[in-house]
Amino acid sequence: MTQIITTHKNSDFDAFASLVAATLIYPGAIAAIPKTVNANVRAFMSIHKDVFDYVDRWDIETGKITRLIVVDTSDWSRLGPIAKLKQRGDLEILVWDHHTGGDIDATWKCQETVGATITLMVRELKAMRKLITPIQATLFLAGLYEDTGNLSFSSCTAEDAYAAGWLLDHKADLTLVNKFLRPAYGEKQKDVLFEMLRNTNRMKINGYSVSISRIDINGHVGNLALVVRMYRDIVNVDAAFGLFVNREKNGSRKCMVIGRSDNQGLDVGTLMKSMGGGGHPGAGSAMLKGVNPEAAEQMIIDLIEGNQQSSVRISDLMSFPVFSVASDTSMQAVAKILRQRGCTGLPVVDDGQLMGVISRRDFKKIRRQDQLKSPVKAFMSAEVVTIDPGKSPVQAARQMVRHDIGRLPVVEDGRIIGIITRSDAMRYFYDLLPD
Repeated sequence: MTQIITTHKNSDFDAFASLVAATLIYPGAIAAIPKTVNANVRAFMSIHKDVFDYVDRWDIETGKITRLIVVDTSDWSRLGPIAKLKQRGDLEILVWDHHTGGDIDATWKCQETVGATITLMVRELKAMRKLITPIQATLFLAGLYEDTGNLSFSSCTAEDAYAAGWLLDHKADLTLVNKFLRPAYGEKQKDVLFEMLRNTNRMKINGYSVSISRIDINGHVGNLALVVRMYRDIVNVDAAFGLFVNREKNGSRKCMVIGRSDNQGLDVGTLMKSMGGGGHPGAGSAMLKGVNPEAAEQMIIDLIEGNQQSSVRISDLMSFPVFSVASDTSMQAVAKILRQRGCTGLPVVDDGQLMGVISRRDFKKIRRQDQLKSPVKAFMSAEVVTIDPGKSPVQAARQMVRHDIGRLPVVEDGRIIGIITRSDAMRYFYDLLPD
């Protein structure tokens, strides 16, 4: 039986680490490397080429394969030429992946939502009581750290942290990990970044601030993902997308789309999967051939506009109907309502229109006892910060922190339809919402 282990094109450290881990789980299986791997992975492989056993995937005779083990992807489109095995009905296929979905109809699969595929492999290595070397532990930790942002990405789980601890126990070298995870930033990358910044555009799509930049590039430019991440940080948007267009010798155009997001509600990986690529909630990419860049840009916009059904929105968390007071209500009556309801503030509404917000803080403005008989409009905050129902809990929390307020009226078409408080947002973030 010929067993082949393979992974996706443009392999990152998680893919390569999972490939190596699979050789320990399936002794006798051959690790087959795709033609394209990330530059930092290629550098690691070059230095350690005498340590790890693998072959180039294009040297494999696919007709002799009886078992295919796929790691870090579950999509045929990401396997390159080996995807022709999809037609083989007699092939046993095993899948290890931390991405959801996928079109590989596997005989067996371990597909769970954790920060990195290597986390799933480490779990199996621990169960099998496999001994691993410090070099293997270092590679596995590099894969785990790269896909979880050193355990800081929102996709990271407790199991990822346990796996990292186990690898450190097995002498993973953090100095080496940091060295190979530090991507190169040279003249080519700087030129691309400057060109992106020179043509910066910002737009609001479905409540998110988004920037999409189209750049023509000549030849190979590495580490474009780093450039997009830096671009997103500099222009300070929820998500940034780079469309890198390269004209091939036959005149056709190839467009690499790379996206980066720091907004919990905007899942870049899902968007890229819809475009034939893949990724994670905060990062993803897709390769489009023969696609007009303008059409690719419109595709991204359309996908973001249709993304709201897959994530939590303010409208899911807000309280409604809203208890409010009229602007001519006395401060004395408002004080009584606040005590009875156990809340710290209320919106002030006349005929459905939001006039202001009154909070316990506003009572500090009262200097004389007879001012308690004054209408609430004399002491309320008239400059009210509101939020749209389609925005995310992250955006609500940022607004509350920025303006030092404890509640946000939710307004649609000029009318108040709900209210979200600091407590609502915190219950969401700390997963304390009732089932």
